[in-house]
Amino acid sequence: MSEVMYHIGLSRNDISGARFAILTGDPGRVEKIAMFLENPRKIGENREYISFLGEIEGKKILVISTGIGGPSTAICVEELAQIGISHLVRVGTSGGMSLRVNAGDLVIATSAIRQEGTSKEYLPIEFPAVADFDITFALKSSAEELNFPYHVGVVHCKDSFYGQHSPKRMGVSYELCDKWSAWIKGGALCSEMESAALFVVSSNLGLHAGTILLAIWNQEIGKVGVSQNQCFDINRAVKVAINAIKRILIQQKLE
Repeated sequence: MSEVMYHIGLSRNDISGARFAILTGDPGRVEKIAMFLENPRKIGENREYISFLGEIEGKKILVISTGIGGPSTAICVEELAQIGISHLVRVGTSGGMSLRVNAGDLVIATSAIRQEGTSKEYLPIEFPAVADFDITFALKSSAEELNFPYHVGVVHCKDSFYGQHSPKRMGVSYELCDKWSAWIKGGALCSEMESAALFVVSSNLGLHAGTILLAIWNQEIGKVGVSQNQCFDINRAVKVAINAIKRILIQQKLE
């Protein structure tokens, strides 16, 4: 019998040969995502890691929560790799940074700014946190096909949620505020907390990873006095992710 991973509580036997995993931060979101798959069923729950197994085009697909932030995401990716997962698609939420990103828009990450600590324990800071090209292209193509509003580019990744939202009360406010302005000037689209670790750990392990995010709200749009309604509906992001996985599975079959 194959080894059960200490944190995620799964073994190779549990995932029935699945190679693809959909990752999401919130454990409460896992079942909702799994319901978009064929034949979904719960297979595990330990700590922040809840997991369901379903199917796309007859292929087993794992859906699992990572919890918030880089450390728990890295643990999840490490243990998924040990049980045979090779392709990971993060479906998450974010806050807009670019004025072009409106609440409810989708953001497909090409790379992530490494303003967090986990990835630094894998590869030097000079090494970029980059998404897998094939997964990114499949996400973009799927968003176009489904006619959902989307953006493709760099996302910002941090460890401290309140360091972003209340930077002026932090002892290092000078650094947080200045860097935030720099990221925006450089074209960062939105901010979240997991993709830098996901991309760097995946690079280190030879895995394929991509990210699609819902922009819940944009604080920069709020700063210029434009009203906006928050959006928490991730269904469009889930549909894009599932369609992208279908595209990759079909391509792999053709090859």
